[in-house]
Amino acid sequence: MRGAVSETTYHLWLEPLEPRRLDDAVLTVAAPDGARGWVADRFGRVLQTCVSAVLGEDVTVNVVARSEAGAHPGDRRGPHRAQRPRELFNPKYTFEQFVIGDGNRLAHGAALAVAELPGQAYNPLFVYGVPGVGKTHLLHAIANYSATYGETLTVRYTTAEDFANEFIGSLQAGRTEQFKAHFRRVDMLLIDDVQFLQSKARTEEEFFHTFNALYETGSQLVLTCDRLPRDMNALEDRLRERFEAGLVADIAPPDFGTRLAILRKRAEHDGLDVGDGEALDAIAMRITDNVRMLEGALIRVVAFGSLTGRPITPDIAQEVLDGLYPQLRRRASTMAEIQTATAEAFSVSVDELQSPSRAARVAWPRQVAMYLARELTDQTLPSIGAAFGGRNHTTVLYAVRRAGERMAADPAAYDAVRALTERLRGDDDRPA
Repeated sequence: MRGAVSETTYHLWLEPLEPRRLDDAVLTVAAPDGARGWVADRFGRVLQTCVSAVLGEDVTVNVVARSEAGAHPGDRRGPHRAQRPRELFNPKYTFEQFVIGDGNRLAHGAALAVAELPGQAYNPLFVYGVPGVGKTHLLHAIANYSATYGETLTVRYTTAEDFANEFIGSLQAGRTEQFKAHFRRVDMLLIDDVQFLQSKARTEEEFFHTFNALYETGSQLVLTCDRLPRDMNALEDRLRERFEAGLVADIAPPDFGTRLAILRKRAEHDGLDVGDGEALDAIAMRITDNVRMLEGALIRVVAFGSLTGRPITPDIAQEVLDGLYPQLRRRASTMAEIQTATAEAFSVSVDELQSPSRAARVAWPRQVAMYLARELTDQTLPSIGAAFGGRNHTTVLYAVRRAGERMAADPAAYDAVRALTERLRGDDDRPA
């Protein structure tokens, strides 16, 4: 057992254990009275693995309190196998299911390094980003990786709000020592949404000491937040300094290509029937900055198609999204306005936009015009294609996708399309 856990963990929890008897392929192990539940819950798997290796796979473990270990052999209470740790982590949130893009590459790489080398790579790791971009996914991915490849590691995940509530509850119940043991005797502590620690003086104090205790023993800390440490003005300076002492990595909202990859991976993972996949493009273009909202929209569209018996198409997706997220509904413009404004912006003619020409000086403005027509009008794909020289809906969808990808990769293209969008929507919609 000593070789299976850290030295500190062994001395604190496993060294005091005493084997008492072996009856009918059940090994009874006595633990200190106050620690029996903790040992059975947190180290049951380690105990069972070691016992099986030494005594055979048919031998199970019964962890009892020392006060019970001397019970009469005739006691008929059935032995219980050491409990496996409760499943606390979302099994869908793994590194394999995390879609890597330019906006999250650093955070993903740092999280994977921490999972592979806890306490050695980046400690603490502080990941920040707006809600819904994948911070919690990375925390659970670290935990799931550790559960798979580092079975002897004790990993604790919680939110800052739950940490605060549990601490207050321990004060009221007079169980602060149990609370401290729960969070400080771990190999890895994962805390979500640490911004909720602000303005909670006693909780901040406790978390400060928890942070120090774990850091000094080499335990890994991973924290997520919706802002940089320096922007948490209501947090004590000493905590901000510790948050900044390791690696600070940001996660930006996903670009179009990443959003599309997320939808495809989710559809494949869940076995969702999305037809030819064109509806995914419509969802990815509509939901731009929140992965949870993106995946929720996918489920809603697929469910709507299943319940109504209609195929999953871009038009069905737009119909569902218009009802689901009315605040994201496209502003109406006319096709003629879009073609005229685009032609003027790129110094081409409307006739050229509608022509069969594939010259580069015409192809990009045409893609932009089709993209804007999709975003700013209620026209269907075939209708948009008809307005551009009778092109079919597949050509329109390809043009829209290419425009989105170029905007994501080229800041100049993004600025040009944004300026056109603001112009077509009117001065009232321009950001202050």
